[in-house]
Amino acid sequence: MYRNIVVSSLLVFSLFFSCKKKESLVENKAYISVSGLLTSQDTLTSYDDLGLKKLSDYHFFKQPLNQLIPASKQIVPYDLNSPLFTDYASKKRFIVFPEGTAANYVSDESYLDFPEGTTLIKNFYYTNKELKTSTSDIILETRLLIKKAGEWITLPYIWNEEQTEAYLYILGKDIDLVLEPTTERTKQIRFSYSVPNINMCKNCHVKDKDLVPLGPTPRQLHREQMLQGTSQNQLAYLIENNMLHNLPTLSEVEKLPNYSDVSESINNRARAYLDVNCAHCHQDGGSAKTSGLHLMYQEQDLYKLGVNKPPVAAGKGSGDLAYDVVVGKPEESILLYRMKHVEPDIVMPEIGKNLVHTEGVELVDAWIRSLAN
Repeated sequence: MYRNIVVSSLLVFSLFFSCKKKESLVENKAYISVSGLLTSQDTLTSYDDLGLKKLSDYHFFKQPLNQLIPASKQIVPYDLNSPLFTDYASKKRFIVFPEGTAANYVSDESYLDFPEGTTLIKNFYYTNKELKTSTSDIILETRLLIKKAGEWITLPYIWNEEQTEAYLYILGKDIDLVLEPTTERTKQIRFSYSVPNINMCKNCHVKDKDLVPLGPTPRQLHREQMLQGTSQNQLAYLIENNMLHNLPTLSEVEKLPNYSDVSESINNRARAYLDVNCAHCHQDGGSAKTSGLHLMYQEQDLYKLGVNKPPVAAGKGSGDLAYDVVVGKPEESILLYRMKHVEPDIVMPEIGKNLVHTEGVELVDAWIRSLAN
């Protein structure tokens, strides 16, 4: 209770001095690629009642810290078959197992039952190829999810300008970015990346009123990854190192398709995309359960997937359209309409996104068209 009161008071206070921006303030000609990381003044505040002040205080990574090299074999890197879109940011993820502990399998689509003291780490960064005025990758934030006394708590850390440390910073922050064209993106992108405040984490991570992990499910972890210098299946590695118990035979575990894999069907790719980007809220027990729109990959009911389903309470977000999904008509589908916008009353997902995911929009557009067949 005290933790929530302190956090809420600080967040309300901060609103008088800041506002979230959807567009960058970067000037047209001379610019720097990243502006808004923590300065020495920002790092003076401590939240001792919430968590350790500095990321280095946990001793998860060797020095230099921004290389993100695990300090022990108990800190296991992992990746996902279909990752959440976060304004084109790259991510490096880790599971920190307390010595001598292991997770337990629950089901293919459920997150692993992690032991007490587990920490899940997610680092958000952009590569130096995307940042013209940087000679190295730039990490913006590191989010920790820690299991204490049977419950999960979230702790957001923002990196300093020098990239030598990340500090616990609960108020949220806007960071201006200029991303250069890549082989996938042909235009320069200027925008404001928003680090969510500590209370926003609950928007996506809540199921049945409990805060839970999202990514590390068996069907997401069922893939190859470089582990200890060798390409290995992540689930097999955890089993061999006694970090995972009760998993069925690996061939029996469903694998969530990679939505970027063009060898997969449009249906499988789009359904995987909607699962990872929308279903954390749009499922039974999720924060958007009352919408009636359920987008888990295993959902087979077309009505629950939005087909000919009117919105429950979309308001402005409906765009004056009648149904969530209209077969063969993406231009008449609320689902796609909300994906194509970033305005606060329309955008979906509601947080963690200040850019339209062009490739995701194209994929879901193709899926809606394909339903006519």
